[in-house]
Amino acid sequence: MSGTPDAQRRAAEEALELRRRAREVEEAILARAPEHDIDPTLERVRQVLDLLGEPHRAAPVIHIAGTNGKTSTARMTETLLLGLGLSTGRFTSPHLHSITERIVLSGEPISMQRFVAAYDDVIPYIEMVDARNVATELGPLSFFEVLVVMAFACFADAPVDVVVLEVGLGGTWDATNVADGAVNVITPIGIDHERFLGSDLASIAGEKAGILTQDGIAVIAGQEPDAAEVITARIEELGCTAAYEGRDIEVVSRDLAVGGQLLNLQGLARIYPELLLPLHGEHQAHNALLALAAVEAFLGGGQEALDTDLVREAFGVMSSPGRLEIVRRSPTVLVDSAHNPAGARSLAAALRDSFTFGRIVGVMAVMADKDVDGILEELEPVFDELVVTRNTSPRCMSAQRLGELAGEVFGEDRVHVVRDLPDAIDTAAGLADSGDSGGVAGGVVVTGSVITAGEARMLVGVTEV
Repeated sequence: MSGTPDAQRRAAEEALELRRRAREVEEAILARAPEHDIDPTLERVRQVLDLLGEPHRAAPVIHIAGTNGKTSTARMTETLLLGLGLSTGRFTSPHLHSITERIVLSGEPISMQRFVAAYDDVIPYIEMVDARNVATELGPLSFFEVLVVMAFACFADAPVDVVVLEVGLGGTWDATNVADGAVNVITPIGIDHERFLGSDLASIAGEKAGILTQDGIAVIAGQEPDAAEVITARIEELGCTAAYEGRDIEVVSRDLAVGGQLLNLQGLARIYPELLLPLHGEHQAHNALLALAAVEAFLGGGQEALDTDLVREAFGVMSSPGRLEIVRRSPTVLVDSAHNPAGARSLAAALRDSFTFGRIVGVMAVMADKDVDGILEELEPVFDELVVTRNTSPRCMSAQRLGELAGEVFGEDRVHVVRDLPDAIDTAAGLADSGDSGGVAGGVVVTGSVITAGEARMLVGVTEV
């Protein structure tokens, strides 16, 4: 720290005050209704945004819904837009380490100082709406709704050329759906959040399709028939332009490469050859395809090809922290945020496809309200052994209960119960290095939730996103 002793003291005091204020703000937001408990209304958020001058209409929006792949697709879309010279605002959830990761300006999470300032700017209007609704069924804004308002305010204030907006949960009643997407992307749909979205693909697809707009262009991932039927019916009802994976866009070819995969992608306007994507798993190739098509649709309605060299450059720097990410070597430790059977299926396929470990030891901590049996069944064929544990979330299933369920799927001799995540990772590392693997190194895969992935990253010293 440079400057006079007085200047240094003032700077230290200001930094201390910012940390105190940041904790205060985060605690105030967390005190509201949690993000996983949605209320089917957009009215609260609309009321606040109206008072703020409709910041959600300050820039065009690329809106992304789906069960799996939303965050990766959003990050890839942002990277492409930045590579093409546009300024961006990106809103994603949940976060791995810091709440500020959810609001991103041109590739960089907002600073804590800017986060606090954004909260201070919008909270008088939020409190006004809360007071107005206190005696009604609407009630106060939730944790997630406050963050959505803050994000739109930040993006309008920046300002940005385009907003990349990830749905939190569902679509129709998600707080992000106050915005009308110029492009609306639906990633693959699976069973998740049954309590809120329904227990079958058709019901869930109906909620996800709620983001589609009459004037927007829809980009639709390959879907199971039940989901595809509902989405197609909604598109026909709206009469909007749509691009379907498998009909209008596709992964033409995919070859493994050092550190990732080499892709040839059929976009809306042309084939983009030899795109090196430094991410693992076939599912990431399909996420990249959706991002490419979304940007084509946004910039030229899908009629004009993007500059191939710029696309290649953007693909070369794409990242997706916490998604099949290598965070340590010797032994190799990967973290993945898979938290439902579809995500676990993609993880298992990627492990078979992209890695050659002599043995794989899984570490799992999962939320109690998830389809734990379904996740375990998808991962059992690829994990030689499983260490079950818990993360710090109060929603997390106990290690003992998870061990009981895992024992029924894996067999008790392949399951190890370790109460705390740090010890669980150490145990798994020892197991990965033990046993006869023909001289081929073993690997550790930590999975089960975004929180688990985030905490595992921090434990091995990785915090950048």
